[in-house]
Amino acid sequence: MYVIPPEQSAEFVAHRSDVLEIYHLSYNPKRPVICMDEQPVQLVKETRLPLPAKPGQPESVDYEYERNGTANIFMFTEPLAGWRKAVVSERRTAVDWAREIRRLLDEEYADSETVILVCDQLNTHKLASLYQAFPATVARRLVERLEIHHTPKHGSWLNIAENELSALTRQCLDRRIRDRETLERETTAWYTQRNQAQKSVDWQFATADARIRLKRLYPQIEN
Repeated sequence: MYVIPPEQSAEFVAHRSDVLEIYHLSYNPKRPVICMDEQPVQLVKETRLPLPAKPGQPESVDYEYERNGTANIFMFTEPLAGWRKAVVSERRTAVDWAREIRRLLDEEYADSETVILVCDQLNTHKLASLYQAFPATVARRLVERLEIHHTPKHGSWLNIAENELSALTRQCLDRRIRDRETLERETTAWYTQRNQAQKSVDWQFATADARIRLKRLYPQIEN
């Protein structure tokens, strides 16, 4: 369920308008628009081997399970190109985020002048994380190629990467995943197949729509 501030919020309006304008930029490989989000995953072991399916009888899985730690998934997607990548990490610290941003800039989009990044306002999703993870010269080089736009608080639903994570959860993670290696293998197979199918996003919600549907969020200006 989407959570929207119950009253006038200039901050919400400002961030929302900024992100919606970004989504309506024309495709430019030199300045690609990338959305990113992340989510934790509970790893679960079976305590008993499932009974295989038989004709007329589905696979039987015991309701008991054993917790086997957690992992984190970083999701990156370029909506206009129909590209996404899910990266599994052990943790979700500022340094972990910074390492994935460096990989995005130096490997996935090495030929781009600037990457326009849409993400939420989690305290690790900021330029300072790059300086926390790398020497100042490296961090500055990355910062000069990164343009961050944050979705508003209570407005993470404006992040297209959240939609990709939702699809990943429904299509790939709706079962027990025993360990990180399995999680990496399954998520890689998922996004590889989705990329091959060129699953792109046609974002329709624009600023003009928001001004009508979310009118109550706009501050009332007195003349």
